[in-house]
Amino acid sequence: MLRSLRNLRRLMAIARSFARYDALFLLDIFPAGAAGARIARTLWRPRPDVKGLRPGQRLALALTALGPSFIKFGQALSIRADLLGEQVAADLTSLQDRLPPFPFAEAEAAIESDFGVPLSSLYKSFDETAVAAASIAQVHFAVDTQDREVAVKVLRPGVKAAFARDIDVLLWLAELAEYHEPRLQRLKPVEVVHTFAESVRIEMDLRFEAAAAQEMAENFAGDPTFKIPGVDWQRTSERVLTLERVSGARVDDRVAVAALGIDSVAVVRTAAEVFFKMVFRHGFFHADMHPGNLFVAENGVLIGMDFGIMGRVDAATQKILGEMLLGFLTRDYRRVAEVHIRAGYVPADKSVDAFAQACRSIAEPILGKPIAEISIARLLGQLFQITETFEMQTQPQLLLLQKSMLLAEGVGRTLAPQVNMWEMAQPMIETWMRERLGPEGQIADAVGTAMDTLQKLPHIIDRVDAVTADMARGGLRLHPDTARAIRGEEPGKNGRVPWMLWAPWVLAAALLAALMFR
Repeated sequence: MLRSLRNLRRLMAIARSFARYDALFLLDIFPAGAAGARIARTLWRPRPDVKGLRPGQRLALALTALGPSFIKFGQALSIRADLLGEQVAADLTSLQDRLPPFPFAEAEAAIESDFGVPLSSLYKSFDETAVAAASIAQVHFAVDTQDREVAVKVLRPGVKAAFARDIDVLLWLAELAEYHEPRLQRLKPVEVVHTFAESVRIEMDLRFEAAAAQEMAENFAGDPTFKIPGVDWQRTSERVLTLERVSGARVDDRVAVAALGIDSVAVVRTAAEVFFKMVFRHGFFHADMHPGNLFVAENGVLIGMDFGIMGRVDAATQKILGEMLLGFLTRDYRRVAEVHIRAGYVPADKSVDAFAQACRSIAEPILGKPIAEISIARLLGQLFQITETFEMQTQPQLLLLQKSMLLAEGVGRTLAPQVNMWEMAQPMIETWMRERLGPEGQIADAVGTAMDTLQKLPHIIDRVDAVTADMARGGLRLHPDTARAIRGEEPGKNGRVPWMLWAPWVLAAALLAALMFR
């Protein structure tokens, strides 16, 4: 009850902002929301300056007025064309996570509180003016006591409490939507909010960001195409992150990139390669790679920044994505449809041919065109429009990847609108698919499966021991030789069959199966 009252009060502020910016169309999705929208329209009139703006532009303004939590949530919604429609989702991509900086005194207090020493003990000099300020934190340049130039990120005071309050409101609304409007359950609004909440929770502990930066740096160690600033762990805490200071041209600044003497098409090709390696080689990708987080160095190397929002893709999902993307790029729409059904994204009772036809209708308008003439938002919008027909389930674990693709496309469109960065990635995808789906990949999968089985067998045998004992205690007695056989023991002996006798045969059988059925 208290939760409902607390959230209703915050809901009034949300409704007022939406009404003032004429963005109440979101509440019209379900009957209870529509009734609330009518009340809000009666209480608050739209501002005169929003007249003539598109719905998505008005929504972006309303979310910005509500503060950091809703700015972040709006960015997350920018890939949900299934919920909002193509144009609204596209308009939300313009949301800028920029806020006025908080006072230097508060930053200094946070640093000294976390480390228990004066600021001067950590940094020889510290620029009091923030060079960047966002909803979560702001950044200052400094020089540490070893004369190294660094960038210091400091968490915004009170941000955790503010996000916790607003995420509870969003979750409450999502629960109400699922309960009162069952047709929305397919879109998994509660799961979407949970995914968003987990992402924000990680982003507000700067130690996690430091760990992510270091992991990505290790993934790209020795790779001349992508650089990640080094982490200064001695000056990093929950609220403070100190990184090596790097410099370069913003990736969307065509003039600055040209001044470095670097070909813009080469930069887009490098960006495509980096994105491919993150997703398909490492399974760990930067999920907020907007132009403000990506720079080009004098030697053409891309520099990544801000590792607060990251995503992971497991090996099974990598295969699914690889096949789907390759199917689209080669116009093999039946393959795309079969992959969707095999992965469980589309129910098995749906027609492969019908879904393949739908995929063709989505992809053909964009394939082969310069990137300036296509829109991933439009592609996703059309895909999600057909999902209800085929009862396709939303995949929340792929939302960050979709967002990352959208941002990467924006980089390509800005720098080299005459090329399609996804077609640039096609040779890499084809090579990767041969390695993963060819004979070598099948053998590797079989070996992995066999090794997993070997690791699990001791636990299985132990469970048999326990079950046998339970059965005996319950009155159902087994002959001693039968019990020993179940446990893998030879009659008349107390020990199990040695691992070295049967493990090689399990592994050999797995390899033989892979070769016979490839």
